[in-house]
Amino acid sequence: MLTLENLLRQAVEKGASDLHIQENSCPALRIQGKIRFLDIDELDDKAVAEMILPLMNEEDYQTFLTMGDVDFAYNCPGLSRFRVNAFNHYGGRGAVFRVIPNEVPTLSKLGLPKVLKDIAESTKGLVLVTGPTGCGKSTTVAAMLNHINYTRTDHIITVEDPIEFIHPIAKSFLEQRELGRHAHNFADALKASLRESPDVLMVGEMRDLDTINQALRASETGHLVLATLHTSSVTQTLARIVDIFPPEEQSQVRSLLSGSLKAIICQQLIPRCNGGGRVAAMEIMLMNSSMSGIIREGKTSQIRSFLMMGRSEGMQTLDLHLAYLLHTRQISMSVAEEYCTDIEVIKYHDQLFED
Repeated sequence: MLTLENLLRQAVEKGASDLHIQENSCPALRIQGKIRFLDIDELDDKAVAEMILPLMNEEDYQTFLTMGDVDFAYNCPGLSRFRVNAFNHYGGRGAVFRVIPNEVPTLSKLGLPKVLKDIAESTKGLVLVTGPTGCGKSTTVAAMLNHINYTRTDHIITVEDPIEFIHPIAKSFLEQRELGRHAHNFADALKASLRESPDVLMVGEMRDLDTINQALRASETGHLVLATLHTSSVTQTLARIVDIFPPEEQSQVRSLLSGSLKAIICQQLIPRCNGGGRVAAMEIMLMNSSMSGIIREGKTSQIRSFLMMGRSEGMQTLDLHLAYLLHTRQISMSVAEEYCTDIEVIKYHDQLFED
């Protein structure tokens, strides 16, 4: 008998990032970024309903009925934890199950640039991890939090939608809150958290003006704030934050950012050579006096040049990281060319990284 647990087990065993199910379609797995249909009959409406509806609590179910979709987490004992988006569409009901490893990832195991450890060791400021959906933002943030949790005696509060990785209490005192269960929205949860003597705050996503404003204020008042955004470059990230505010406030926001922003990490997941999974390619901006002045004055067109010049500090453009991944034989030339914005950087990858 086909069950949801059977499908989730296949997803985990085959190394998939996601399981897709919906009415009148065969179940599918996303493996190394590509959809692979399972050799299973199409699911009818009854089968899909029996798989997804029992997973919801009453509040989730009401949201699903009124809004048409809902996000929640599901723990399958003995297998893994999953982030679920259940939805209605033209063909009926469906859901996507994102596989969340049971073990919280470490920066070293993920093979991320060493500068991310330095960023995680910051004691104040705003750190943004950005990128498209499914690019591993949550995993990167979890690894940074894991480093803090095991190396510092801090009070960490996370606000997530839903909670993904479950962090143990190690050296730090850590609380994880989920929207809909422990908090109404990100902005209110952030505001409440500031009354609880936190050292580190993690915001699952900066979706709106109120949340961005609260995150900026928290970072300005001596807290380390980690947050995610759906943007694909440093320049786009800064524009997204500034532009969400009314025009008369944008100059002040740039000034706030120039003083409180610690780093921006923009990432994409890139196919490795020979089908060996995917690797995170990152554009990294670190705050220094030059970058602070650029942001304050709104001269974002100069950012790319300063990222290139800041290599010794750990900064890099996406193209520079692609060139490094190509130089170290982690990705192919065709993949590097597909994702790069400046082919000249890719062409001279060996000269850029000569010892």
